[in-house]
Amino acid sequence: MGASAKIRVTPKVMGRLRLASQGLLGGFNSVEECVSAMGAMQAQDLASAFWAVGQRVSGAGLSKVLEALENGTVVRSWPMRGTLHLVPPQDLRWILAITTDRSMRSVATRHRELGIGEADIATCRDLALERVAGSPGMTREELFKIFEAAGQTTSAQRGIHLLWILCQNAWLVQGPPAGAAGKALGQQLFVSFDEWIPESKVLDRGEGIAEFLLRYLRSHGPATLSDFAWWTQIPKAEVRAAHEAIRGQLVELVFRGTSYWLSPATAALLDDGVPGSRTVLALPGFDEFLLGYTDRSLVLPAEHFQKVVPGGNGVFKRMIVSGGQVVGTWSRSGTGSGGTGRGPGVELEPFTPEGLAPAARRSFELQAAKYLRFMAS
Repeated sequence: MGASAKIRVTPKVMGRLRLASQGLLGGFNSVEECVSAMGAMQAQDLASAFWAVGQRVSGAGLSKVLEALENGTVVRSWPMRGTLHLVPPQDLRWILAITTDRSMRSVATRHRELGIGEADIATCRDLALERVAGSPGMTREELFKIFEAAGQTTSAQRGIHLLWILCQNAWLVQGPPAGAAGKALGQQLFVSFDEWIPESKVLDRGEGIAEFLLRYLRSHGPATLSDFAWWTQIPKAEVRAAHEAIRGQLVELVFRGTSYWLSPATAALLDDGVPGSRTVLALPGFDEFLLGYTDRSLVLPAEHFQKVVPGGNGVFKRMIVSGGQVVGTWSRSGTGSGGTGRGPGVELEPFTPEGLAPAARRSFELQAAKYLRFMAS
């Protein structure tokens, strides 16, 4: 199927195409391959991010994903939208070079309210770099104590904003999990960016936006340019210019009068029927399958949105996905097996009163078991 082809599709296949693009119908061979292909993966909640990777990497357990974070082959930072993501370490510097200025402008008023000026930033930068240099890293609390001793208050979120600024400017980065191999999936140590990531890929702004856009559309397609502009907060004019440079490597689908873009490999699935019509998945909250788009209605009908994001409070519940559509939510029911009759250690909350069909329920029980094995391995 040529890259210039225009293909019209029905709504029911759009979600399954996204499953295929995101590695949820086949998967990647390693944690590093997964994160690199996705470009960035939502990681505000670390446990959810690890399971998002686990669902895309064949045979991976929690220990394998933790190992990537501990070894620095994957890093967690704030590359865009002021939100933590997993990113390839070699790409973080050029991504920040694209996004940091706009991110800083978006919180300028808040920083003025907190009394954060250039001199404060310079003081905290020098203190932090002096203390983390050559060390395994320091926790957030340890750095806060150092800032406080120098007269830099860290209350009222001022401390976390200061650390965010140091990471945005590629002076610090979050490194290995703190504690016993991060088993509690809590905090990470802050380390020197240059020491933790000694080699970075070099791209100028135009090249970087084009690379980021291409990676996004390949891994999230079918998606729109507006989806990417929202995802990264890169101005639409620059997104459109980048698209002109890479559109020959993509396929266009027209849906309801809007152009969606995806890789030729994913578009080729349309020739013989898009797989995944019977696939049932237990996805984490905050998964890119839903969160990675400005318009989520293709896979989650508007009438059910509040069931995934109650009150629109920004907290996304774990999702049951069937045939490429979100059909319910799920939660842990404990650390053991059984107890509910609804799968080992998992509670289902389907959107409809009739619930999942028997075959879909059996498939979900296998997913629940897979999740529990992942968390224990």
